[in-house]
Amino acid sequence: MASPNSVKILEICRVTPAFDSVDASTEFSLPLTYFDITWLKFPPAECLYFFKLNESSSRPSIFHSEILPALQLSLSRTLGHFVPLAGHLTWPPNSSKPVIVYALNDALSLTVAESDANFDRFIRSEIREAVESHPYIPELHVTNTIASLIALQITFFPCKGFSIGMAIHRAVLDGKSVSMFVNTWAYLCKHNQIEKSLLLLPELRPSFDRTSVQDSFGLESVYLNQWEATIIPGSEFNSRSLKLMPNLRVSSNLLRATFRLSREAINELKESVLRYHQAGSSPKKKLHLSTYVLTCAYVSVCLVKARGGDSYRKVYYVFSVDCRSRVEPPLPPNYFGNCVAVHHMGAEAKAFIEENGVAIIAEKLSELINGLENGPFQGAKERLVMLRGLGQEVQKFGVAGSTRLGFYGLDFGWGNVEKVEITSIDRTNGFSVMEFGDVSSGGIEIGVVLARQEMERFASLFVNVLKVLQSRL
Repeated sequence: MASPNSVKILEICRVTPAFDSVDASTEFSLPLTYFDITWLKFPPAECLYFFKLNESSSRPSIFHSEILPALQLSLSRTLGHFVPLAGHLTWPPNSSKPVIVYALNDALSLTVAESDANFDRFIRSEIREAVESHPYIPELHVTNTIASLIALQITFFPCKGFSIGMAIHRAVLDGKSVSMFVNTWAYLCKHNQIEKSLLLLPELRPSFDRTSVQDSFGLESVYLNQWEATIIPGSEFNSRSLKLMPNLRVSSNLLRATFRLSREAINELKESVLRYHQAGSSPKKKLHLSTYVLTCAYVSVCLVKARGGDSYRKVYYVFSVDCRSRVEPPLPPNYFGNCVAVHHMGAEAKAFIEENGVAIIAEKLSELINGLENGPFQGAKERLVMLRGLGQEVQKFGVAGSTRLGFYGLDFGWGNVEKVEITSIDRTNGFSVMEFGDVSSGGIEIGVVLARQEMERFASLFVNVLKVLQSRL
């Protein structure tokens, strides 16, 4: 098991943006939109990337003289394109809402560390304690009046590899923007070792233009009022405080494990759902059976069965929908910031644990996705308050990640990432999804964090539920 004592902090440095021109702006401000304000006081999103090095490059002398400087230099160049990330979030007295501000000499915090923990344990999919990952995630600096946007930590495992840990302010960027930033960093690091002057690919050039974001439903004021009415320890006398909701403590009995669904398994899930649907009362009803829907339906069924208990309890599945192409006017694919809407599906546990539970939940999720054609903001004003108010008797879980963000395509120049974790699911009763392997393989990786007994049941169900479905085909 990794412990805080196995991680030695070598330095905490400030990385400033490297601008392409001396005429680059020395000041920059970016107002939050209602998409950002949705997440204003949520705890940080956290993720970990593990990279394996070959025998020569994993030597301490090579890592510290070549690899670490390359990572730092390319990070500085990346910040030259993603200037807001070197700044901070504040709420000026003369502003109705928080603003991202960058001023000359602002910088991103980068922690450099070293660990003697077992690197191979992290890149395998075996079950281990969830707290083992947390020494490799930096702390995001947030006070009543100012908040960092992102913090990074590079941890070297001598003779093995390194990890990059990220803590991200949820009110600043969504998963697609995080992916754009990290992929830009990797692209510049890998190619700048060969080419000193390198133009970014169009999909890696962030768009900061927010003039097209239209708040047609008045969500900004609704969300601001909701957050100003939320009392968070340390902010009782400051309605404009930027303090975040406390991070839930990660219990020592929580276990983390990684599971995978192959393309063949996903196709079998789809065939099983279609058979159930065609035999039902509305066989001509349009279904949206994407890889994401099928994966989430399957994992949700396994989670509810693993919990056991009252079959009449309420279960809420919470997910986010990318709105870049769903708003009017549409926003560009490289729009930087948050651009997701929260949605949920509620049902009694018995719907999940029925014989055809996977098909039932897949149909419900499909209906929700199809309903987005009418707009992604139905029920948006009430949803966050409702979800935050759910009692302990309700089973609630959300999904982090996506099957379209290319987590496993990341390469800084020393080989593709070996393992990716979205560690913030440790605190949210959620699970993560991402594609693994090369794009053509089409497989999906699922990260799950559960108490020991539930994890044992989930691991068994994950294998056996699919076997039952396969036997019916």
